[in-house]
Amino acid sequence: MPRKARRAQLLEAALEVFVAQGYHSAAMDDIAERAGVSKPVLYQHFPGKLELYLALLDEACDTIISNARAALGSTDDNKLRVAATITVFYDYVAAETGAFRLVFESDLNNEPAVRGHVERVTQECAAMIADVIQDDTGLPAEASHLLAVSLVGMAQVSARYWLNDSSSITRSDAANLIAGLAWRGIRGYPLTD
Repeated sequence: MPRKARRAQLLEAALEVFVAQGYHSAAMDDIAERAGVSKPVLYQHFPGKLELYLALLDEACDTIISNARAALGSTDDNKLRVAATITVFYDYVAAETGAFRLVFESDLNNEPAVRGHVERVTQECAAMIADVIQDDTGLPAEASHLLAVSLVGMAQVSARYWLNDSSSITRSDAANLIAGLAWRGIRGYPLTD
């Protein structure tokens, strides 16, 4: 199997194991077995469990940041931007892969490299949103950034809560509910001319 295809296969197997077991309980043996390869083959691609986890975390973080960027760029209508961005987080946590658990529920947050990756999601998403807020309202950069971090936090925390809640609120209805709350707050800041 070509190196790139093998790497993708190993990452897919590792994602399944890490999501199911968490970092600390997952073993390289389990990942190799899930991928249908020997442990030495796994180590040819990843020197250790942490490096494998960080490679998965990179992909997971890049996905949510890219999706948020696409949502913000999908329209110039700020109400629709808010809804699209909130929906990104709901769609992400609802994805069958469970990759969001690596980003938002990692059992390895004490590891500086992991914490840095996780914080990158909030920082980069908030930076994109802050730019829109500052451009549209004329608020200072610091105020725009604080509002943006708050919106990212609201989307992320509420999406995770929704996923674990046993209510009958659909994903779409939940995302729309939170988008409505966010829009009611953020629209109160007047647009600049």
